[in-house]
Amino acid sequence: MKTSTKYDVIIIGAGIAGLYAALHIPKERDVLILCKDIPWECNTFYAQGGVAAAVDEGDVESHIKDTLNAGAGLCNEEAVRVMVEESLDVIPDLIARGFDFDRDDNGRLQYTKEAAHSRPRILHAGGDATGRYLHRFLMKINPHPFIYNARVFDLLRSGDTCYGLRALINDEIKELYADNIIIASGGVGSLYAYHTNSRTISSDIHGICLERGIKLDMMEMMQFHPTVYVDNPWARKQLLTEALRGEGAQIVDEEGRRFLFDYDERGELAPRDIVSRAVFDYKKRSESRVFLKMDMFEEEFFAHRFPNIKNALAGLGFNLPHDLVPISPAFHYAIGGIVCDLDGRVPGLENLYVVGEAASTGVHGANRLASNSLLEGLVFGRRAALRLNTEAFSWSHKPPFAEFKGALIEKDDTILKQRLRRTMWQEVGIVRTRSGLKRALDFVDDVQHLTIGRLLALRLKTARNIIESALARGESVGAHYILNE
Repeated sequence: MKTSTKYDVIIIGAGIAGLYAALHIPKERDVLILCKDIPWECNTFYAQGGVAAAVDEGDVESHIKDTLNAGAGLCNEEAVRVMVEESLDVIPDLIARGFDFDRDDNGRLQYTKEAAHSRPRILHAGGDATGRYLHRFLMKINPHPFIYNARVFDLLRSGDTCYGLRALINDEIKELYADNIIIASGGVGSLYAYHTNSRTISSDIHGICLERGIKLDMMEMMQFHPTVYVDNPWARKQLLTEALRGEGAQIVDEEGRRFLFDYDERGELAPRDIVSRAVFDYKKRSESRVFLKMDMFEEEFFAHRFPNIKNALAGLGFNLPHDLVPISPAFHYAIGGIVCDLDGRVPGLENLYVVGEAASTGVHGANRLASNSLLEGLVFGRRAALRLNTEAFSWSHKPPFAEFKGALIEKDDTILKQRLRRTMWQEVGIVRTRSGLKRALDFVDDVQHLTIGRLLALRLKTARNIIESALARGESVGAHYILNE
């Protein structure tokens, strides 16, 4: 690792968006990929469902329509069209490079259906381990070096140029410089008490962007997954992929009643925001526990199609597909993020890009369509890399930056972080009220005036932006559901 000279490109994050971008930057260029923790601690690794992609050119308009419908009128239609049309390029590219999606006995690609899709178009690998397989594959063929245990806590911006970053790398503070920087750091999962995200997804970069005058957008649009087992002891809760419901699993109450049809005629196949609110509301009104019922699956099929879920739940005492699994919604995906164009370029900066869940392209609108996230990472990661390759931006003189002073972590940060997570879950969660959002804002403001470390301060900046965005959008739409109490 060089700290005195600069790289051509630094990529912050080693999930699908960052790795696929790296794959499209020539190996002759001096590229460095920063991984916050161990390589597999990223949301891509834990993605179960698959990659949504147009089956063929005849499916493009249908996929676009499904995405726009799920987005509740707030999608950037141009971004949606780009993503869907270019799915016809990125999937064959992965296959040509050697990636194996699951196929049927005749060698044809297996497509499955998930909620709010009008037809089967989700590709998977390893049954329910698509993200894990894709991540391992992209890591294996990546031509550029990595640094692990690298936690970015500042961007070195001056004027319209981002000269580099500050990071804690193996317990040492380092400055790294680059002609171009790609942010691929993921979302904000660790802000919430119940979430399905990797432990590394903590919203630090979003906070840095706010501090450095880089705009965020649609941050009120936080998506909650309706089927999560939350009674395990870890921060990351056990996701039960939407593909289960796409294949026929049912959501039932203690009496075995499929109550979702009381809320939407599509039942289990309604969009995630509707199903999440239905489960939340029904549990609250009926005081009944809610379960995912999977005993309609044959045991051999289930073990082949959902091996990781079967094994993970077996470790918690469940015998699937026979047992009912108690479920709750949990935070799953940050729809909004750092503002950028369709090539990932951040407005106002010559050389800063953002891709994947960290970005706000407008492709998801108010509610992400199931399994469009991995596709987004592939399409826009590639677009950013191709644009970067042609722009060839380079700076020659770096202005002086003030030395970092202060602590990254203070002694009470862990306790305050847990309180923040509970507050975000209770007040800025599935169902919001103006009074609850104001309570959350008061909490954030109070903590910001305490002696806290920089990392917690960055989380608080992001949390405040989410709350303010939720207050600013007074009407419910998609994943943002607010009661004017």
